[in-house]
Amino acid sequence: MSKVGIIMGSTSDMPIMEKAIEILKSFDIEVDVDIVSAHRTPEKLFDYAKNAHNRGISVIIAGAGGAAHLPGMVASLSPLPVIGVPVKSRNSIDGWDSVLSILQMPGGVPVATVALDGALNAGILAAQIIGSGDQKILDTIISYKEGLKQKVIDGAKQIKKA
Repeated sequence: MSKVGIIMGSTSDMPIMEKAIEILKSFDIEVDVDIVSAHRTPEKLFDYAKNAHNRGISVIIAGAGGAAHLPGMVASLSPLPVIGVPVKSRNSIDGWDSVLSILQMPGGVPVATVALDGALNAGILAAQIIGSGDQKILDTIISYKEGLKQKVIDGAKQIKKA
C-alpha cells in the first residue's frame, strides 16, 4: 500500500494542509503527517528526507510559508517526488514569497508546486502519481473526476430551472 508523507513547517500550517490529508484519506491512501521545520529542525529535515522512501512513503507533500525552504530542501535530499504547497502565513508577503521560493527551484531539484494554500490539489496530484502505478487508486481518481464533472452538469441544470 502506498503512503504519502505530509509535512509542514509548523502547526499553524495545519488548517491548510488538512485539505490534503482529507482528500488522500477519502481515496483510501495512507498518510504520514509530521512537523518538519527547515529552519528550526534541520537535522530532522535531513533525516526525514533521506529516509522517507525507506518508511514506505511514495510521495511527499511539503507545505511552508514565508521563506518556504522546506519543499526544496526535502527535494534536494530525497529520491521521491515532492509537491510543494505555498502557505500564506502571518509573516508572508501576501504569499508571493512562499510561491516563488517553492516554484523557482534550480535545475535538477524539481518541486511540483500548487497554488497558494492549494493543499487539496497537492493531495489529488499525489494520488494521481500513485495511481499511475496502482489501478485501484487510478479508478478512484477517475471516479472523483467524474464526480467533479457531474457537479458542474447538475449546477448548470439548477441554473436553467431558476
